[in-house]
Amino acid sequence: MYFNKNYRFYGLILIVLSFIFYFSFLGRVHLFDWDEINFAESAREMIVTGNYTQVQVNYQPFWEKPPLFFWMQVVSMKIFGVNEFAARFPNAVFGLITLLTLFQIGKSLYNRRFGFIWALAYFGSFLPHLYFKSGIIDPVFNYFIFLGIYFLSKSIEHQYNRFGTRFAILAGLSTGLAVLTKGPVGFLLVLLSFLVFWISVRFRKVTSIKNILLFALGVVIVSFAWFGVELIRGGWWFFEMFIKYQIRLFSTPDAGHEQPFYYHFVVVFLGCFPMSVFAFKGFQRNPEESHPVFRKHMLYLFWVVMILFSIVKTKIVHYSSMAYLPLSFLAAQSLEYYLEKNQKPAKWLAWVAAILGTIFSLLLTGLPLFAYNKDQFYKYIQDSFAVDSLRTPVEWQGWEFIIGIIYWLLVVSAIFFFRRNLSKSIIAFFSSTALCLFIYTAVVVPKIEGYSQAPAIEFYQKLRKENPNSYVTTVWFKSYAQYFYFEFPKYTNTDFYQKTTYQENTEWLLKGKIDKDAFFVVKSNDIERFQKEYPEITFIRKHGGFGFFKRNLVNTPRSED
Repeated sequence: MYFNKNYRFYGLILIVLSFIFYFSFLGRVHLFDWDEINFAESAREMIVTGNYTQVQVNYQPFWEKPPLFFWMQVVSMKIFGVNEFAARFPNAVFGLITLLTLFQIGKSLYNRRFGFIWALAYFGSFLPHLYFKSGIIDPVFNYFIFLGIYFLSKSIEHQYNRFGTRFAILAGLSTGLAVLTKGPVGFLLVLLSFLVFWISVRFRKVTSIKNILLFALGVVIVSFAWFGVELIRGGWWFFEMFIKYQIRLFSTPDAGHEQPFYYHFVVVFLGCFPMSVFAFKGFQRNPEESHPVFRKHMLYLFWVVMILFSIVKTKIVHYSSMAYLPLSFLAAQSLEYYLEKNQKPAKWLAWVAAILGTIFSLLLTGLPLFAYNKDQFYKYIQDSFAVDSLRTPVEWQGWEFIIGIIYWLLVVSAIFFFRRNLSKSIIAFFSSTALCLFIYTAVVVPKIEGYSQAPAIEFYQKLRKENPNSYVTTVWFKSYAQYFYFEFPKYTNTDFYQKTTYQENTEWLLKGKIDKDAFFVVKSNDIERFQKEYPEITFIRKHGGFGFFKRNLVNTPRSED
């Protein structure tokens, strides 16, 4: 297939690809701690309590996120049940919506070919593809921010006619939805991108006061759908706690996620392969650019995200995921330029693509090979928890390493066509990455998860069936898995909820006057320590990297009535 500017079926191709690659195998592997399980549990507790306005975890206020994404998960769970598929379904839907949006915007800005290449680049790069098969908030959040930026740029382009007003309203509504998805940072990213754009044009008038007010009104109206209701119902205390949490997240490392300043630059460059390689030329100034306002907004959005989240003390992989969308635009611009001008990409780009493709291929090949021969490596691993986790019985077929080899061959073929037939090379690069991820997530990822969290999750699921009228928690490590997979009820014992921290709650279950059997999960390297500190609690068994204990109610002083 050769790219054609006016090919009619690009949109249909993207729809088919989305259904095949995004919706398949969504429930094949357990949700991952922390974020996936955390968010799914908040949605589940909304269903259990019937409280759809206040986000909770363990039936206690969860200050980190507004509820829009959880509402989507609630709807999904009411349709498909409380399970992994339902938790990830909203992102798969937004994967489809995002690809079609990129195609439509690209088509309206340039041509159908550009729109398709833009969507294909996003579809066929590692992290952007994987996030649409996850249960985290960011794909939805990023989509609304992107729409806000797009409509804002259109409002500036049409500032002197009625379309500018319409686009200003749409920009405000989209930004409001971003705020309702993940909080004030949604508005902050849009505002900073606009301010940088305004500085770049030396503060000249780029829009009217009317459009600014309409934009702000749109943000307020949508945000008020939740923030306003909570303010009226609960007063300022809720917002005080919410804002304090956001400030703490910005100013201090959270959950051990402190990383060097350049962390997100490495993540985006490697994680967005192969589109990150193609994007280099897109950063260069193009005097022939037909839509300079939108292009500038994409450039400035990219740098705002990268710099802002490099400054933020808490650094987690998906914090910089908003940069993927402008990066994909720059990659599409580069590829469109080469196709339009019939130019060959620079040789050094082929070398960079070859090196990164080989590194990924080695990782994809080496991981199964390591698993087949893991016994040979135990003596080199100093962490006993890691060794115990690797000893978890996981069945491998013996051919899984071939996936990495096939990916390398496809990358080599893409590089072969890189300077000979760019259209074939583009298709080979992005389709091979998507195909590799499709197979790997179905075949290899469940086995890898079998070594990590699966033994504990299987314990919670079994406990739910055999002893649902009990407590369960982790000791000396934090997890959300027990809430979702044990399907925590809202306990009637008020003592259980009087403990304000995770540690205090666990300490009460270990030493307090419990009214039900209590079960405890520790990492395998803490089993002996647990037995020494709590000799009266019964050791059940060890499985994989975890040890399981039970505190029997019959051996515990009864709570007073």
